[in-house]
Amino acid sequence: MSRLSGKTAVVTGASKGIGAGIAINLAAEGAAVVVNYASSKEGAERVVADIKAKGGQAIAVQGDVAKADDVAKILAAAKQAFGRLDILVNNAGVYQFSPLDGVTEENFHRHFNTNVLGLLLATQEAARQFGPEGGSVINIGSVASAINSPQTVVYTATKSAVDAVTRVLAKELGPRKIRVNSINPGMVETEGTNAAGVIGSDFEKQFVALTPLGRTGQPDDIAPIAAFLASDDARWVTGETIVVSGGLR
Repeated sequence: MSRLSGKTAVVTGASKGIGAGIAINLAAEGAAVVVNYASSKEGAERVVADIKAKGGQAIAVQGDVAKADDVAKILAAAKQAFGRLDILVNNAGVYQFSPLDGVTEENFHRHFNTNVLGLLLATQEAARQFGPEGGSVINIGSVASAINSPQTVVYTATKSAVDAVTRVLAKELGPRKIRVNSINPGMVETEGTNAAGVIGSDFEKQFVALTPLGRTGQPDDIAPIAAFLASDDARWVTGETIVVSGGLR
């Protein structure tokens, strides 16, 4: 039997990249999956089709995690479709790098609304929806919170907040059997990093040079760690930040 058989997961921002990889992997481990997307319906439907083609269960649900009403709708869809909620992966996130002089109110609020507020709202609602046996919350942070690269001040601030939120909520929700952990990837090749011109750039080459395993990560490098944290194999793991970066620090 697959180790997530009978469980239901919500993965936010799962229409592409790391989120899509995690959704597909959780389904392969037996979970029914709600594939959340903000704008890319086509991408989310591709992920759902991929899961179903392999015999899994999945639905696509639109919603902006920075809006409480949307979050309630996303998580309610899990119970409506599959009867329960056991796993939340807070993957939805945005990034736009700029020097300090380029920071604006709009840029600040866009990052914090999605990367921090969205994570809090989704976890708040998941904690209400989990059953008496508890659940697993998996936050997607970033190695950015440790390496502190120039010209990433707002993004790095949000990911440092994710580290802190993970530790606090692990203690707060632990008595309710809810585990809260974070995966902090290094640079990962996704549709987003390709579209932003990161892949193949001097910026990527600098990061690869600093990475002991000598390459850029792939979504498939991250997804199995999420499956582990979602499973009973990690039943004694909470409040942890697992850096999955090929050794980049």
